[in-house]
Amino acid sequence: MAHVKRTELTVRLERAILVGLILPDTPVDHEEPLEELARLAKTAGARVVERITQKRGAVDSAYFVGKGKALELRDCAKSLNANVIIFNHDLSPAQLRNLELVTDTKVVDRSELILDIFATHAHTQAAKVQVELAQLEYTLPRLRRMWTHLGRIEGGIGTRGPGEQQLEVDRRTVRRRIMDLKRTLAEIERRKTSEVKNRSEKFCVGLVGYTNAGKSTLMNALTDAGVLVEDKLFATLETRTRPWDLPGGRHVLLSDTVGFIRELPHHLVASFRATLEEAKNADLLLHVVDAASPAAAEQIEAVNLVLDEIGCGGSSRFLVLNKSDAVEDLAALNVLAAKNEGSVVISALRGDGLRDLAGAVAAEMSKNVLDVSITFPAAEGRIYAALCQTGEVLSRGFADGAVLVRARLGKKHLTRLLRDFPAVSFLPDSPHVPPADEDEL
Repeated sequence: MAHVKRTELTVRLERAILVGLILPDTPVDHEEPLEELARLAKTAGARVVERITQKRGAVDSAYFVGKGKALELRDCAKSLNANVIIFNHDLSPAQLRNLELVTDTKVVDRSELILDIFATHAHTQAAKVQVELAQLEYTLPRLRRMWTHLGRIEGGIGTRGPGEQQLEVDRRTVRRRIMDLKRTLAEIERRKTSEVKNRSEKFCVGLVGYTNAGKSTLMNALTDAGVLVEDKLFATLETRTRPWDLPGGRHVLLSDTVGFIRELPHHLVASFRATLEEAKNADLLLHVVDAASPAAAEQIEAVNLVLDEIGCGGSSRFLVLNKSDAVEDLAALNVLAAKNEGSVVISALRGDGLRDLAGAVAAEMSKNVLDVSITFPAAEGRIYAALCQTGEVLSRGFADGAVLVRARLGKKHLTRLLRDFPAVSFLPDSPHVPPADEDEL
């Protein structure tokens, strides 16, 4: 049987058969086993023509589902005129190759499908670089089954030895491209880190959550950001930050981030660290949940795992139970809210609960603000300027050539102030000082 030739990753406009394997340790899912895979396939542009699941005691090392089931897939693909078989799992290069040989049909695993979606939705330079890097790192060990060549290396002494196979040239091309992309990505990450640090004087709130949980809709409802909203998985890949006005005249910065998913491919997590920098440096994370999803609990756990992986495990956060307008089982919503103390129920689409959400964020913001008394030499005018920029000066006085200031500022700003200005002394029991006069310094 001829080997299936692979010339591209995309499954757009193809007729797809979905395949899932249920193992003894497979977590119990409250939605149809292949429902999420079907939404992924639809987002990628494929048309699902059949769904097949199999229960096995263990994964087959050669065919993942066993040769008998692989032959069944071949017959099914032929009868339904399907041209791609999509597995709800990650397959090894050998399993992919063996399945394509037996079924005579292109086989795509879960990671490849997600990479295809990311590639379709990447519009900015940063997103394109991150997606291409993830694709190439996924592709490198699978070159033998996917391409006969990726393009020749032009010129250069020693670039190709006598008799070198084209496959080795392809691998060298991919490795070189990966190195170039990593250098570009490192520069993007450097700029992103600098950009995030420049905003560190403001209280920053990050929206995180499972893909299609309604983060972009919420972003638009709170800030009029004009973020693209689509009923598709991974519609948003680029981070956007906008000011958000809270009750009491307080202002914060709100950032929308890329959505997460169960078993998010490792290459994507690694490549999108620059985009996820917003979440890592946020003072507060709003974990947006699709409360109408029957798999809400599993999705919450999946997001928590990714947050731990990118270094956000200890970040302050609370749940925002979105899409309350679409919830059919109110009892289930109440149970979910009760299990997650401090959560807020909203509908970003209708605007329900947004005032409560703003109040909860303002209250959380207050927890990170301290009233402190400090002293520093009167000649250190920069310290007073820094206080005015990062906090609120409540009162100020002078004693023996030193300035005594009572101020209200965030914990991180106080830490940075004490680090950057060694002349500052923190006096928790200092006496009350008269109101500050802005013209005195």
